[in-house]
Amino acid sequence: MTTAPGSAPLPGSPGSASPPAPAPIVITGTGTDVGKTVATAALAAHGLSEGLDVGICKPIQTGLSPGEPGDAHEAARLSGVRRVLEVRRLPDPLAPETAARVAGLPQSTLPELIDPIRAWLRAGGSASDSAATPGPARGRLDLVEGAGGVLVRLGTDLTVLDLARSLDAPVIVVARAGLGTLSDTELTVRAIEAAGLRCAGIVIGSWPADPDLAERCNLEDLPRVTGVPVLGRVPAGAGALEPDEFGRRAPGWFESGPVTALRRDAPGAQVTPAAGT
Repeated sequence: MTTAPGSAPLPGSPGSASPPAPAPIVITGTGTDVGKTVATAALAAHGLSEGLDVGICKPIQTGLSPGEPGDAHEAARLSGVRRVLEVRRLPDPLAPETAARVAGLPQSTLPELIDPIRAWLRAGGSASDSAATPGPARGRLDLVEGAGGVLVRLGTDLTVLDLARSLDAPVIVVARAGLGTLSDTELTVRAIEAAGLRCAGIVIGSWPADPDLAERCNLEDLPRVTGVPVLGRVPAGAGALEPDEFGRRAPGWFESGPVTALRRDAPGAQVTPAAGT
């Protein structure tokens, strides 16, 4: 586990020797088990294929013992990313607020989560990370994967929306492919926008090899009802691929340019989903 000291000066504050780091991308979902971790890995692999310096962060991991690889490490294993941060781990497989309460541990606070993330973002890559990005990096892509859905409590009255707002980060939503996803996804996008944040797009976390009528219709209906593009589709079972194969295939799950579309400086970018396989 990579850790970053929370006592470093904030970007732009007195004593800060480096300029503010680029805003990361916060990844949330319409719920639990929608494919956020594999979608994060796919976006990371796509970023690496474009020559970007990619990092993956998981603010809170629940349901694992110390030493077990968490979601951020699994996404890094699949994608080939080496710059990884997990800020806090709680033992029970529950929502973070509940997991802390059940374990008799203090609730997470925004500073306790955000300060290490900011320090990690400022630190960027290092000599030991450079092998993860072939050739000179053309830019940065930092992915911050939330827990569960967008309103899952990370601590008392603390959600992924608070993290995204503090990081001035756009948000992408990982959604299900099938029947019922329209309402779930529209509600999630509305919550993001109501918080004053930008939803940069949707990634379908598990796209079937033989989509049914509802799944095919959802490709057209999701952008229509949410007002944001579908950036790509991760094939069902992609997480079982070997890392080399995963990294080779992942860019094809997105139309060219989704990394650009997710960035703050391209708010109007629209991306048509790729073929998916």
